[in-house]
Amino acid sequence: MEESAVITGLLRAARSGRGGALVIRGEAGIGKSALLHHLDDDGMRLLRGSGVEAEAELPYAGLHLLLRTAAHRFDELPAEQAGALRTAFGPGGADRFLVGLAVLTLFGLLAAERPLLCVVDDAHWLDAASAEALLFAARRLDTEPVALLLVVREPHAPEFPAPGVPDLRLEGLDDAAADALLPADLLEDVRTRILAEARGNPLALLELPAIRTALGYEPAPLRTSVQRMLAARIAEQPPRTRTLLLVAALADTGGAALVLDAAESLGASVEDLAPAERAGLLHLVGGTFVFGHPLLRSSACCGAEVPRRLEAHRALAERLDRGRRAWHLAAATVQPDEEIAAELEESAAEVRRRGGYAAVAALYERAAALTPDRRQRGRRLIAAAKAAADAGRPERAAGFVADTAGFLTDPVDLAEAAGVDALLAQDRGAQPYRALIEEAADVAARAPELAGHLLFRAAKNAWESGDLAAVVDAARSADALGRTNSDLVAALARAATGFQRLTSGGATDGVAAVREMRSALGPSTGPPRKRVMIVWSHVWLGDFRTAHNLAAVLVDSCRAEGALGALPDAVAVLALAQMQLGMHAEAWASGTEGLRLADELGHASAAGVLTVVLAHLAAVEGDDERCRSLLSDARGHGVPPVALRATRALNLADLAAGRPEAVVARADDIAAGLTRMDARNGLPDLVEAAVRTGRPERAQEPCDWYADWATHIGRSWAAAIAQRCRALLSEDPEPHYAAAVRLHRDGDDVPFERARTELLYGEWLRRRHRRVDARVQLRSALEIFERLKARPWAERAREELRATGESRLPASQPRLTPQERQVVRLAATGLTNRDIGAQLFLSPRTVGYHLSNAYAKLGVTSRLELARLTDLAS
Repeated sequence: MEESAVITGLLRAARSGRGGALVIRGEAGIGKSALLHHLDDDGMRLLRGSGVEAEAELPYAGLHLLLRTAAHRFDELPAEQAGALRTAFGPGGADRFLVGLAVLTLFGLLAAERPLLCVVDDAHWLDAASAEALLFAARRLDTEPVALLLVVREPHAPEFPAPGVPDLRLEGLDDAAADALLPADLLEDVRTRILAEARGNPLALLELPAIRTALGYEPAPLRTSVQRMLAARIAEQPPRTRTLLLVAALADTGGAALVLDAAESLGASVEDLAPAERAGLLHLVGGTFVFGHPLLRSSACCGAEVPRRLEAHRALAERLDRGRRAWHLAAATVQPDEEIAAELEESAAEVRRRGGYAAVAALYERAAALTPDRRQRGRRLIAAAKAAADAGRPERAAGFVADTAGFLTDPVDLAEAAGVDALLAQDRGAQPYRALIEEAADVAARAPELAGHLLFRAAKNAWESGDLAAVVDAARSADALGRTNSDLVAALARAATGFQRLTSGGATDGVAAVREMRSALGPSTGPPRKRVMIVWSHVWLGDFRTAHNLAAVLVDSCRAEGALGALPDAVAVLALAQMQLGMHAEAWASGTEGLRLADELGHASAAGVLTVVLAHLAAVEGDDERCRSLLSDARGHGVPPVALRATRALNLADLAAGRPEAVVARADDIAAGLTRMDARNGLPDLVEAAVRTGRPERAQEPCDWYADWATHIGRSWAAAIAQRCRALLSEDPEPHYAAAVRLHRDGDDVPFERARTELLYGEWLRRRHRRVDARVQLRSALEIFERLKARPWAERAREELRATGESRLPASQPRLTPQERQVVRLAATGLTNRDIGAQLFLSPRTVGYHLSNAYAKLGVTSRLELARLTDLAS
């Protein structure tokens, strides 16, 4: 059987250390469980879990069922990962990425003893947090002796997307095989009807003939028939056994003590388990109740009468902690109930303090559904939308905003909803700043702080989009608002008016505006999206080291708090700072991972920035084709600022390939971007290109612009580049080159630009026949270019060195992959594989794999030798 061969191949590969995952999809009764039952696991360790419909909204409930028998191994995990798992299984929220890494590491620990097989039935009923953690691990099992099988029933209401994990779809039996499976003594018309309805489903073919005899079977859709079959088996049990089955089906965990305690309050006892065990419905295994078939749990829930189901939820609620108690109370309630809604809201506030934004959204959603007052219901839906947006769930957030229609009429409430909607639109790359300005005007008198936030975001969005008239409108409204309100509103107004000052294009106003804006935003703490803006302000003023340090902390904070809504932006600005600081391997790694995350979350604005960063790196490395392909992708995100940053990457690619005339042709595009502070970094490329094409008159104005900006930001690297530009235009360039090199070497380092300055200086010296002096500059430039893998620039430096008579040139560095480079950098500091894995979201085994490859490329055998490689340490 082909399907069996696919799974057998996966298990065989896992036993040899090349693990993987597979999503097995098929309709109810198609043979998924039978296929797994006959697996040849050949002594593999087995972890088995299941999604539970009643727990589909309970964060990490599914993961708890899978890992409960391995809980004693949590202490062997890195402390942060162990803490993340324990937090996930408590009442609060946890960092989804850290939990996923903990699952991956735990799988590796268990597989170290013998290969591991993990099977998750009914994965479509997994709660979102459990599904994300398992899929995170599933995509990273290639170096682990682990096979993960996720079994999904389709068609089914909850979809189970699993990007990056292969699918195996099970189809029904053909007509001949299906007919052979039916009893030989069936009447022909009954046989025909069953074959038509079963559509090759093995379970239906086996069970439907008996059901017809027992229940006076009548044709019905397949799903109804399968459910009826299972419900009929449950209905045959004694009433107290059915009660026990219902409580076990609804329980948050499979813990027998909780189930029995709740069931006893409803009249059942442990003795009532016996009939269910004899019927193969429910078994007690290691202190946990396990259903005999994946569909039995949902059948027990759906088949129970509504009053009994509500009683069971209440019984469970009385025996659970505050967070899960609120869930079961909500499930036990069919009418609006403000008291329970308020308790859910209190639980949401408690979970928010721990950073569990996704759980917060679900709590507010249920609280809204139980709220009698229409306005209060709308407000709780807005709270759910904000939490969903912070959690990186834009589709859910948009749905909550849409659900407020009809509940909200007050302008302030409507403005709150519009603010969330606009935030989601900005993340998608849309430009809703005009709507924000209008909403702010409607609420300015009654809610000035809300109006201030809306105007600040409108000014920022309009400035990024290049709509300078809208920037002015937003800034004027903000200025008027700030004159008569609180300090917070005044600070927001100053930040908004800062964007108006940036539109002048002048360095004096621009730099002062950014500094004023940063002051108005306050300290680098608080909401993640505010902190992203503060980091960008440091980038705009050329302080890449501070930007890097703040962004690194912010990325860790977003992950720890589960604030995935801001994480793509945080990773984007981190990658950009890494690129400027010459941390190209780290920038590749951050950019690649950040782009995957931004695409998953539908975060077009961050995806555009990240794609341009990767294109910039490709341009530096001379990979012209990859650079242009990435820039084409970047423009597809439809985010206006991307085009300005893309121009810089294209210019670098053209300079590297010896096409300066193409750079000069884009001079107007460069000038148009001068209202964006970071766009000025592209001016020196235009200066060099104009000089190389013999048109120095085209270089004077951009040289002056850049020099003015460099003076105002006060960064030594920018001052060095300004001197380099002057050298290119000067009749006596040496004083400028000498000053530029001194500023590069004595101040804050932007290594790629330093090497470009040394290359130009060296070329000038060589043309003046000052070969010895030229070699000093060219050797330094070559070493940096080699370290940054800037192939065309390195080759240009090599050619210049050869022209000076240099006979022994440095050998090229071994080409490590971005992941190997990152692993090696951390290993050189003395970190263990486990510590490195915790930082890079990799398992220790995968770290060892990358380290082994790097050792071979570098010709070393230990961490001590790595530490001695000064180029890696730098």
